[in-house]
Amino acid sequence: SVPSTDASSAQGAATSAVTASNSSVSSGRHQLRPVKYDYADSFACTYVVSVVAASIAEMVTYPLDLTKTRLQIQGEAASVAAAAAAGGAKANMQYRGMVATAFGIVREEGPLKLWQGVTPALCRHVVYSGVRICSYDLMRKEFTHNGTQALPVWKSALCGVTAGAVAQWLASPADLVKVQIQMEGKRRLMGEAPRVHGAAHAFREIIKRGGIKGLWKGSIPNVQRAALVNLGDLTTYDTIKHLIMHRLQMPDCHAVHVLASVCAGFVAAIMGTPADVVKTRIMNQPTDKLGRGLLYHGSLDCLRQTVVKEGFGALYKGFLPCWIRMAPWSLTFWLSFEQIRKMIGASSY
Repeated sequence: SVPSTDASSAQGAATSAVTASNSSVSSGRHQLRPVKYDYADSFACTYVVSVVAASIAEMVTYPLDLTKTRLQIQGEAASVAAAAAAGGAKANMQYRGMVATAFGIVREEGPLKLWQGVTPALCRHVVYSGVRICSYDLMRKEFTHNGTQALPVWKSALCGVTAGAVAQWLASPADLVKVQIQMEGKRRLMGEAPRVHGAAHAFREIIKRGGIKGLWKGSIPNVQRAALVNLGDLTTYDTIKHLIMHRLQMPDCHAVHVLASVCAGFVAAIMGTPADVVKTRIMNQPTDKLGRGLLYHGSLDCLRQTVVKEGFGALYKGFLPCWIRMAPWSLTFWLSFEQIRKMIGASSY
């Protein structure tokens, strides 16, 4: 009976070992199971989510962007002087505010014209938003332990400026097409011949006039603007979000996202509007057969002429719609971005 007992105990031990082995394998499988989580936090998934969130925000706030662009061109001293020198009555231009400009577009051109140029704007975000969010995330993870800690403000600012500048330089051709399409409605109302008839036609005309290099006309002020805007947007959102969660002991929730995104939109508008005015004017100016600007020699010349002829306040033309747009844009983008990431199982940004 003793050997029998020993055999049964040995059998039980073997069974326990197999069970433990199975359980360890099972637990190992459970540890390997969160593939969905890893994928949700991957570069490709973050890129796609950022593009989707940016497209939602762009569609919602695009009429304000169109209004802002029209206001920034309105009363442009260099353009008015050029028109007067050409002997046209078109130099006289009616000044409007933000609301009057928006209603004027609806009344004179139709409500759908508030979304004129939205196609290249969405194409721009396929490059711009994906690159800026992913590059900022990669740099943030390099500076901290896998991005789980709050960055010092100066490191966050460096990441935001770099991410915005690189993303905007890559997306500058789409931005150029968007600005030129946005101004076509005003040109028709002033009796001027249309320059472009659509995004594809604008793209071809730009290349025809200035070659591939012409696609980056105005890219320097564009990059400067994007660097400043992302310094305000990414840096402020990241810093304020972690500050609120740490100081007020709040969880990562919608209330935190709303507060951080509103602050981000305000700071981005203050920092980015002057460069946005310069960028818009350079991109919209007429060019010669070689693609050279007829009104400004570059961003510094445009900045100088604007301040000398129109005053420093001209650099903040369109600030109100710019801020009113950036606040809901940031709010819509960050809420959509964080919600989509939460739905697919990704970690908080």
